Amino acid sequence: MDKIKASGVISHRKRQKGLHSPKLSCSYEIKFTKFVIFIMQRKMGITRRMFLTELARRKGFRVENELSDSVTHIVAENNSYLEVLEWLKGQAVGDSSRFELLDISWFTACMEAGRPVDSEMKYRLREQCQSPLNTPESEVPSCIARKVSQYSCQRKTTLNNYNKKFTDAFEIMAENYEFKENEIFCLEFLRAASLLKYLPFPVTRMKDIQGLPCIGDQVRDVIEQFTSVFGVGVKTSEKWYRMGLRTVEELKADKTLKLSKMQKAGFLYYEDLVSCVSKAEADAVTLIVKNTVSTFLPDALVTITGGFRRGKKMGHDIDFLITNPGPREDDELLHKGLLLYCDIIESTFVEEQLPSRKVDAMDNFQKCFTILKLYQPGIDNSSYNTSKKSDMAEIKDWKAIRVDLVITPFEQYAYALLGWTGSREFGRDLRRYASHERKMILDNHGLYDRRKRIFLKAGSEEEIFAHLGLDYVEPWERNA
Repeated sequence: MDKIKASGVISHRKRQKGLHSPKLSCSYEIKFTKFVIFIMQRKMGITRRMFLTELARRKGFRVENELSDSVTHIVAENNSYLEVLEWLKGQAVGDSSRFELLDISWFTACMEAGRPVDSEMKYRLREQCQSPLNTPESEVPSCIARKVSQYSCQRKTTLNNYNKKFTDAFEIMAENYEFKENEIFCLEFLRAASLLKYLPFPVTRMKDIQGLPCIGDQVRDVIEQFTSVFGVGVKTSEKWYRMGLRTVEELKADKTLKLSKMQKAGFLYYEDLVSCVSKAEADAVTLIVKNTVSTFLPDALVTITGGFRRGKKMGHDIDFLITNPGPREDDELLHKGLLLYCDIIESTFVEEQLPSRKVDAMDNFQKCFTILKLYQPGIDNSSYNTSKKSDMAEIKDWKAIRVDLVITPFEQYAYALLGWTGSREFGRDLRRYASHERKMILDNHGLYDRRKRIFLKAGSEEEIFAHLGLDYVEPWERNA
């Protein structure tokens, strides 16, 4: 085996250029002779560069202290493609094409694997797109992602976290890796969480994270599982990752997995469920739900909630709030439908336990998480896999759509409507305002005045705002 000795005294001039680490004096076997790595210190700092250099050398990689003709791979952190080219120009490098210019996520993947991994497109630093105005709509999120600053102090991150399910999970995983003293993966998840908090759009598919820095293999795999399978959450996704499963195809092929009823449905209707739901589809589902409910409860009120009530044109599922102003005949409603899949959660509401200071995002109403079969006559079936068509008696002319149904008592309907309309941040701040400014407790079931020690009745959202002393905010103005 070849050996490299990382030692020597660095001149003052070269130290200022940031080409070298401080003095090191260890010898390591080189296992991978075809790979010669140079780690850019720019925006990284000397201490972190030392740590990464030492780590790579311990694992058998050759890492050069200075940029030379022998270098094959340049690794950069928080630097864009153009920034790396500009830096190379300053080092009098005329032809940068001889180097593989790679994001730190490639280095992280190599350290995890204990060997060099392919420098796939997802790891390479590339030219940024010029303008989203000239980009097809389906590619805009990815284009925006590549324009995002790679340094947190250069980003203005607001409370509009469109990717909370990811950022919460990543922060938990970061804490887990910190506990295990795994600094690399801890930082990987923390940086990914910070970046996703800044994005002005929700990540709903793998294509949305193309071009993002600080997205290593672990982060990428967790995102793929989160955005793919209905019924898969943080713990399950992490468990599958530890089992070595990385893609949906691998999950489908593993016959040893014990899947829940919800997860089986998620795999069965996978292609449909990962696609967006349009406003037209939401309108069609609304008509179906209203007609079905009216068959059993002619006087029932059915209202679409969530993003579609706030005026959004696209979504990933459809939420409905259902109530009946007459006698309580709605308890059995959810047991009467014909659906591709349904998971009924019975009501856990106990009036004697109110008021409660603990606000549960899922509240205590009876609810049903379903997958509905929406027929779409005349649709273009060319997008469906031809091998699947051969297994079907007829051409697929329907789409599986996630639909959540919530049953609420009529006297709590206004509060439930306010809560389920969202947005999540708007609801959170509304509850915080009620508590801090009005000395009240607000949740999806009611409003309690702590001073008067009474529950305040409301027949509409307008009345709730009036109780709080606030001007009424229309649903389409609540996209906080």
